[in-house]
Amino acid sequence: MNFEEYRGFDATGLAGLVARGEVTPRELLERAEARARELAETLNAVSVWDLDHAEATLEAGPPQGPFTGVPFLLKDLYAFLRGTRLTNGSRLTRDVTAEFDTTFVARVRAAGLVVFGKTTTPEFGLNVVTEPVLHGPCRNPWNTAFSPGGSSGGAAAAVAAGVVPMAHATDGGGSTRIPASHCGLVGLKPSRARIPMGPLVAEAWSGLATGLVVSRSLRDTARFLDAVHGPENGDFYACPPPSAPFVESLERPPGRLRVALVRHAPLAIPLAPEVETALGDAARLLEEMGHGIEEASIPIDGERMAAAFLDVVSANCANDLEAWGKRLGRRLDRHHLERCTLALVERGREVSAVTYLRSLQTVQQAARAFGEMFRRFDLVLSPVCAAPPPRIGEIDQNDLLPVRFLERNRPYVCFTSLYNASGCPAISLPLHVTAEGLPVGVMLGAPFGGEERLLSVAAEIERARPWFGRLPPV
Repeated sequence: MNFEEYRGFDATGLAGLVARGEVTPRELLERAEARARELAETLNAVSVWDLDHAEATLEAGPPQGPFTGVPFLLKDLYAFLRGTRLTNGSRLTRDVTAEFDTTFVARVRAAGLVVFGKTTTPEFGLNVVTEPVLHGPCRNPWNTAFSPGGSSGGAAAAVAAGVVPMAHATDGGGSTRIPASHCGLVGLKPSRARIPMGPLVAEAWSGLATGLVVSRSLRDTARFLDAVHGPENGDFYACPPPSAPFVESLERPPGRLRVALVRHAPLAIPLAPEVETALGDAARLLEEMGHGIEEASIPIDGERMAAAFLDVVSANCANDLEAWGKRLGRRLDRHHLERCTLALVERGREVSAVTYLRSLQTVQQAARAFGEMFRRFDLVLSPVCAAPPPRIGEIDQNDLLPVRFLERNRPYVCFTSLYNASGCPAISLPLHVTAEGLPVGVMLGAPFGGEERLLSVAAEIERARPWFGRLPPV
């Protein structure tokens, strides 16, 4: 199998070839590794190689599952795979060896996927671009002068460039959907508690964060969601289960839906012209499909929610990094952390227990207000980001001025973070490419537990405007 043949299949298609004996898992792994190494200097998408683990998987035989024999990359952020290195994109944790599998990773392995590495992430996933001091910048395969986004930037770059058909991504403020938008991919953030976070925690970032994949096809996303979702022992609560396998949603007509068209984020950030064009085109497409479109606004004090959101993230960051520092015997200082990461730790240390709870309540109140929109509407259509992909170097986590770093993140999280606060699902779809050749996604959001509805209408869009054959020049 040559590269062009390999790239012509999604993960579901490759698994079918393996099942029929038309290709072996080893051939697929060799093809994926060759592509990753070919683009190592150009994109810097893979930060950690787990080839010994992959070899052991092949020798033992991958488990029988929906993706048996398909090569896969985990994100280098809290993805514990026993016996492999984890860096979290940081000098603080540059040489950690995982002593166990997280529940999510165990389900990835049970699905038959062959993990051979981990993708580049910004330090502790705290940036909308992927340019850690430890590993250097990851670049966008559509134009290497631009960022693939963050924090799942390495995952998105690897999938868009054809290294793997889908890759692990996580999302605490938009970190799946932002790089999906910048790299022309599908990026679904599931509902809170849909995906297990154990065994270390029941909630990541106090329930703001979750994980899944970025992919080139909706059927891969749906089948992967079927493989990994569901509660685990010790969870505080569980997301309502689907009525049927998620993959069946792709063939289920969504019916006529009431769609809120949101042009303005709660933060007063204007949309770039390319984003306006992408949003307007998506709204017209949905109207042509028979859905009702009505312009609406989100009834939230954006500045108040943003400040509270930052308190919650900072407190979690301080707690997590202090635990790492104690475990590894390393100081939380400029030798081990980037300037803006350290500033977030220092802010988190100053957040009292009372302030933390008050801020968490503020985020929850904003989530309630946002959730009220789904009394009138079935879906919300908005941009993923207010701006197209930034250039490499524009948003520096090692900036001398943390205020500037936070300000430059805002155009990229002003829409996405609403879904992290509310726990509602949202998906980025690759419907537009700018005149400069850079992808710009649009986002659909649904009420809590509404992944089936999202996947159903997204599949309708995918059939009308197929994107699988749209490939970057790299």
